[in-house]
Amino acid sequence: MSLASTLHRELGLTDDELTAIRQRLGRDPAFTELAVFSVMWSEHCSYKSSRLHLANLPTQGENVVVGPGEGAGVVEVAPGVRVAWKIESHNHPSFVEPVNGAATGVGGIVRDILSMGARPIALMDSLRFGLPGRGRTDFLVEGVVDGISSYGNAIGVPTVGGETIFDECYAHNPLVNVACLGVIEHSLQHGRAEGPGNALVLIGSSTGRDGIGGASVLASSGFDAEAADKRPSVQVGDPFAEKLVIEACLELIRADLLAGFQDLGAGGICCPVSEMTSKAGTGAVVDVDRVPRREPGMAPFEVMISESQERMLAVVEPSKLDAVLAVCRRWDLGAEVIGEVTASGRLQVVSGGEVVADIPSTALTDDAPFLDRPRRRPELADELGPAPALEPPADLEAAFLAMLSLPGIASRRWVWEQYDHMIGLGTLQGPGADAAVIRLPDSEVAVAVTVDGPGRFCRLDPYEGACLAVAEAARNVACTGARPVAVTNCLNFGNPEEPEVMWAFTEVVRGIADACSAFGAPVTGGNVSFYNETEGRPIHPTPVIGMLGVLDSVEAQVGIGFRAEGDAILLVGATDELDLGGSELAALGGGAPSGRPPRLDLAVERNIHLLLGRASAEHLLRSAHDLSSGGLAVALAEAAFAGHLGFSVELPPGEAWRVLFSESPSRAVVSCARPDVARLTLAARDHGAPIRLLGAVGGESLEFGAFGVSLERALSRWDSAFAESLSSKVG
Repeated sequence: MSLASTLHRELGLTDDELTAIRQRLGRDPAFTELAVFSVMWSEHCSYKSSRLHLANLPTQGENVVVGPGEGAGVVEVAPGVRVAWKIESHNHPSFVEPVNGAATGVGGIVRDILSMGARPIALMDSLRFGLPGRGRTDFLVEGVVDGISSYGNAIGVPTVGGETIFDECYAHNPLVNVACLGVIEHSLQHGRAEGPGNALVLIGSSTGRDGIGGASVLASSGFDAEAADKRPSVQVGDPFAEKLVIEACLELIRADLLAGFQDLGAGGICCPVSEMTSKAGTGAVVDVDRVPRREPGMAPFEVMISESQERMLAVVEPSKLDAVLAVCRRWDLGAEVIGEVTASGRLQVVSGGEVVADIPSTALTDDAPFLDRPRRRPELADELGPAPALEPPADLEAAFLAMLSLPGIASRRWVWEQYDHMIGLGTLQGPGADAAVIRLPDSEVAVAVTVDGPGRFCRLDPYEGACLAVAEAARNVACTGARPVAVTNCLNFGNPEEPEVMWAFTEVVRGIADACSAFGAPVTGGNVSFYNETEGRPIHPTPVIGMLGVLDSVEAQVGIGFRAEGDAILLVGATDELDLGGSELAALGGGAPSGRPPRLDLAVERNIHLLLGRASAEHLLRSAHDLSSGGLAVALAEAAFAGHLGFSVELPPGEAWRVLFSESPSRAVVSCARPDVARLTLAARDHGAPIRLLGAVGGESLEFGAFGVSLERALSRWDSAFAESLSSKVG
């Protein structure tokens, strides 16, 4: 029996894939070759279950400079001003070892942005955990927040916002999705290994055994009861080394010393070498003996697939090699020539003067297998009623205060206070806003960014839930006055080998495609994370949408908080009293989400975005806040908390509890000066957007007509509930 036939399953390869490898090579693979294939053909690296469907996403637009396929998408936000924008997941490592798992998630997405030639200037995170106070949740929350804050703060990139969601489906599979925004300071870089004879230079930290098997085993399979034993597959981060990598590489780019550039993350050295040569139609020779190591006795396959952090691979012309090495030395940063580009079209790995791997580059990338997995609509999708069976709350005030205390609504101040969100002095709106607003360095240009992902809706209807996710992200950006222009997404799902999971995946992709097309916001890149399940229990389908918007004027930006006594409060959009499926009100009673999620009219939603953008540009708005979790009651309260001003409103017609807590989409609460009500109403009419005067800002209480509560009481409940729900150690 051959070596390959006894090892391929342990490396995560199937019998069919072993056969395909033999066909690509025309022989049995050697040990190092098998290890390289196991990484590059893993779900995490090859997207073998998702590529077929991702091709249906809209990826082109007038603002798009670089779409999917590179380290990050690049968007032109003003003439000559380009930003890189990308989101990635680090779910499995963060469950096994939350501090390092989350920290290296930050490091990885930062290097993705750096690989495009961009300076990272802002981070956002989208986090999912089980219910607070249960099981390992508090331990995971503490570790993940520590990992994100310690790494981001140390490298000097502010964490400007995000979301933290709690649902029992994530108890054994937390989601840690991290987005990064960067600015192209000098020239755009590409991950291509052009020019036979050019040197391959490994820049950054030395290589160890941490992260071996991270892509092929840890991130491409589900968890079982022994999940904690996978700790050796989790990478270990060093933010201080990352900071040196950032500054040194940006200097190399400014000096025009690089011919190609890509980060090292999942897949280790074999990933950028095979991808860069495949794109360029070239090959490469890599001498693993020249790779700096921090552990003795590492085998060639370990060196090639190690996921040690803080490393970049540069393609350098021979005439510029000395200058590149000199810059790295000046930054006290490791840099070593580990090989060169060839014209062979093959990845050849050399150790001890012998070739230990010889693989066509395209066999590892473009010619990797892709699957059209079976799909089946689950019975749940046919059994859902139009709305959950809910009883009217006996006491509206008590229900409102209970709503403010829910894990999905209560203030996340405990989380974001641990992040430095002001370093760099570009943050105009940070955590707590509908979207973060950032002034780009040395520019009058500002952008708005947000991340959103309502997994509870996608469990009930993945297509509608995906549309709602894109709509909420776009609306959050529009509430700041920005124009939504581009999306990056992180698609988190269970086992793709299950037909019901793949059906949900294809429905989510279809929903994202339809919504992005309707809003004119193409997808510039992202990430797919499968196998988010433990002992057969999958998470809800959870697409996380990172939306990028452009502000035409910094002065036109709008915040969520009420600003002045006497200002008028208006509701933009229409309320459907039956839109309680998957709602936070339903969550008050416990149990799984039920009913159908709200139905979205994409044209109406687009009109709301246009109205908000116009109203902010014409300086008609004092505040704007989208309606989502908790509906009108919670949106009004959050606007009051942000401005520390009360209000008095009259509710629209209907049953008060339904009007207060309905989660109909395409709505926002806005405030304006009294003299501007008529102009705002006319603008809404021009855009076909419903609008209704609700009341006025002012006072020290929240007066809903049907009941009232003091501002301080409501604020205290909302502000303290989250920390109190965690263990005493964390809270």
